[in-house]
Amino acid sequence: MKKLLVFLFSLFFLSSSSVFADDISDFQIEGISIGDSLLDYMTEDEILKEIEINKDRFLHLKEPYKYSQISLGGNYLTYDSISVLIKNNSTNQYITDKNEKYTILYVRGSIDYLEDFDSCLVKRDEIDKILSTKFPEAQRIENIFTPPTEPSGQSIVNSIYFEFESGAIISSLCADYEETFRVKKNWREGLNISIIPRKTNSWLVDFLR
Repeated sequence: MKKLLVFLFSLFFLSSSSVFADDISDFQIEGISIGDSLLDYMTEDEILKEIEINKDRFLHLKEPYKYSQISLGGNYLTYDSISVLIKNNSTNQYITDKNEKYTILYVRGSIDYLEDFDSCLVKRDEIDKILSTKFPEAQRIENIFTPPTEPSGQSIVNSIYFEFESGAIISSLCADYEETFRVKKNWREGLNISIIPRKTNSWLVDFLR
């Protein structure tokens, strides 16, 4: 309960007028914003190791190696884990400016609800009410789907997205994965809150919707 109250307070505090104006740059997850340098949170060696670990995570997308997912270590006040996306640095194919190299282009905070999907949905719905109040002009989208990489069809993702005129998205979703698949992928299960700029969302769209 304490963790939820801290998170809900964070939503109120971070929903500033600049966010209302369709600028997600001031919206933070555990102090991490879109446009930050990942080098402020990890060493380059740690980043390159994460790129290698997650290199085949997006094989179902048209450009599977355009971005790399990086999991950040550490203990957080609100979330059990934090992950981000940066442009793939292993080949530099998509990097046109050295300033892009470690720029954070997506932030996700996760709270674990292992084998407790109903509790996850209850908390997600509470968050949805706050986001609906804070962003009344954003388009609210609900979607339930099975991840495209999940062969059994038994996994479920129940999602709500707030899409801004710019194409940026703030999402809140609950994921309940088939256990064999979850263990094989080493994926966490539960509540995810994400900040997604337009360009990153365009790349992820086949996965998220």
